[in-house]
Amino acid sequence: MLAWPKHQSIFPSHPASGEGKGSSGTAMIHYEKSWLYRHCSSVQQRDRQAQKAGQLFSGLLAMNVVFLGSAFISSMIFNHVAITLVVCLCWIIYYLLGTSRQPHAVGKFWSLLLFGSFSVLLNVFQIGYSVIQIHCKSKVEIVFPSIEILFVSTQAFFLWHHSKDCIQVQHNLTRCGLMLTIATNLLLWLLAVTNDSIHMEIESQLREVEQRLAGNETNLCACPNTTTCKVFQKGYILLYPFNTEYCLICCSVLYVMWKNVGRRISHHHAPHIKPKFKLQGVVFGPLLGAAAVIIGICVFMMYQIQATGSAPNRQVFVMYYSYYIVLLPLMSVCAVVGTIIHAVEKRELDTLKNPTRSLDVILLMGAALGQIAMSYFSIVAIVATNPKDLLNSLILSYSVLLIFQYITQNIFIIDGLQREPFVSEEQHHEAHDQRRVSVLELGQEFRRVSLSYMHSYSHLSWKRKALKEISFFLVLCNIILWIMPTFGAHPVFENGLEKSFYGYSTWFAIVNFGLPLGVFYRMHSVGGLLDVYVSA
Repeated sequence: MLAWPKHQSIFPSHPASGEGKGSSGTAMIHYEKSWLYRHCSSVQQRDRQAQKAGQLFSGLLAMNVVFLGSAFISSMIFNHVAITLVVCLCWIIYYLLGTSRQPHAVGKFWSLLLFGSFSVLLNVFQIGYSVIQIHCKSKVEIVFPSIEILFVSTQAFFLWHHSKDCIQVQHNLTRCGLMLTIATNLLLWLLAVTNDSIHMEIESQLREVEQRLAGNETNLCACPNTTTCKVFQKGYILLYPFNTEYCLICCSVLYVMWKNVGRRISHHHAPHIKPKFKLQGVVFGPLLGAAAVIIGICVFMMYQIQATGSAPNRQVFVMYYSYYIVLLPLMSVCAVVGTIIHAVEKRELDTLKNPTRSLDVILLMGAALGQIAMSYFSIVAIVATNPKDLLNSLILSYSVLLIFQYITQNIFIIDGLQREPFVSEEQHHEAHDQRRVSVLELGQEFRRVSLSYMHSYSHLSWKRKALKEISFFLVLCNIILWIMPTFGAHPVFENGLEKSFYGYSTWFAIVNFGLPLGVFYRMHSVGGLLDVYVSA
């Protein structure tokens, strides 16, 4: 979820220096006028036409880069994809040294730094794994991760310091550079998904051929039986979901930057008071959510222990799907109740144009399609085979409930994001209260905080209280549903039902499309639910 405020005043990257001052003493912003702006006959439409032309050209550039890079990836020619990495690095360095020379707003995306760090670590593991097997690996498999480490690190620094820039110079060059970087991240995501499918395929097929290949040393590229190689191999496989999510997060942030190129800044609009996150007024949501997380961790650990054995136990799948069948209806009911509360409350809709919120809605809807598509494929496979079997009936119920849960949660989040935040009188006077804290004794401060919590909880309206409880419960549920597939719980690879029905290649293509999107959806929905919680 993109974390900057809805109405954040964004610094321009290149304000005019030494030009006329306004009455308030602030420098006037110099907006660069493109060729189309200067020569268009219509005064009212020329700025809009110039912006649309620049966006169209940069969008076409990104589309062609993505298609060409996809062809390279499909043909396993990964070294050509490194060209786009080098070009993007050159543009980012040019932007850091040339285009952006003025003060900027720092965008504190901790999730971006977290997943970026894991992506760098992933490439370190990949380099180490390839070095150990240098006798049967191409040197490109060492050079490419090295370039990717440099790209990921530079891009993380770039987005951390310039994600809120509103560029007013070199519009077309900046748009093309941002779109090229978006296309590169999409290609890295596609490459990560492709490689992840290869490793998942190896993991699932390993048990089927284990007995037949026992004692057969024909595989010259097998990992040596050493601790170092095993660590590199397991880390290389485990960290791939973080790499895919890093690429999608970067695409989201870069898209907002692309939409903000040439954006005119109003200096006279009244700033909105953004409510802060406070764990006040909620009791049952955190308790129920914590229970769901603890039970989910236990189920996940038992699944990992039993499903990774030589012969997966059928009962472990029953346990895994039973946990989902209990949790998903609770989440769906909470989302429906929250949507009804949104319909009856009196908060106004936020009708201001907001590219960040629009992107959040698109990402929620688009990411949900992956898991929904997988669920429909599973439903067809089960109904066409043996729906009365215990495990098959559990998978069928799981698939139907998952579709309903995605739909109801999306409606609840999107409806909440479009509401004006509720700002209490205490938040209006928060600055005044904070100035008095320094003169209070420690014991009095503890007592004040406790009384404030009790007062806040008792004086919340039932609608606000219910929205906070529901939002916090759904946050914790989505966190555990993100943890389980991210760290290796993939029953769709192990139960064998869909694989036997659709065929090995077809089912893996379906899963490799839906599973990364499902993981990204859970993480992104946490950000949306936190926004709903704060605005309530």
